[in-house]
Amino acid sequence: MDAPVERRNFYGRIRGKTLRTSQKTYLAEDLDALTLQGVSRDENPERRTVDLSHFAGNPLWLEVGFGGGEHLVHMAARYPDIGLIGCEPFVNGIAMLLGKIRAEAVTNLKIHPGDVRDLFEVLPAGILQKAFLNYPDPWPKSRHHRRRFVTQGYLTGLARIMAPGAEFRIATDIPDYVRQALDEVPQAGFDLVAQGGTPWGDWLPTRYEQKALREGRVPHYLTWRRAG
Repeated sequence: MDAPVERRNFYGRIRGKTLRTSQKTYLAEDLDALTLQGVSRDENPERRTVDLSHFAGNPLWLEVGFGGGEHLVHMAARYPDIGLIGCEPFVNGIAMLLGKIRAEAVTNLKIHPGDVRDLFEVLPAGILQKAFLNYPDPWPKSRHHRRRFVTQGYLTGLARIMAPGAEFRIATDIPDYVRQALDEVPQAGFDLVAQGGTPWGDWLPTRYEQKALREGRVPHYLTWRRAG
């Protein structure tokens, strides 16, 4: 008999304001074809390794929580020989991404519209060459810091699927998020390479960063390497 699937809490938003008609069309017509199959627990309760043949053996990158999808599509267009997976449970953000994919006609990415921990369970160990965490939910209250991505419950899963030497980028405008990342990320097996106020050369400012700048908050950019 199969072992029972572990139950866990998920705290992020799933839905926001009412979708536009065009966004509903994107979800109805495009989402299934762009979804990476075999990731959800309902679809794959045995947690078998997911089929990555769509990427034809190309290097694989992951964006955790892609928001409106601008950075993910930018990277897919800039690096057509890279395979990208975007993970985001927020339906409104997924709909925004699907519209951008139509506009840019990129074909080298797939989506997991759910909890990134599901993806961590079914990707092969050491498969990722790069991962992005751009302006994650800050969970500002102290009692909610354990919900942040930069905790061992998320980071150990990410570390398992990243190759030795793979790059992990974090962008945030929250100083306490930087503090927690500097404390927790090394515990999961990553070495800090760089931190500061200068973005990466291929960086595309997201709408969250633009909002932070308008409101006077300072972006921080951190680069890590998977040890090993």
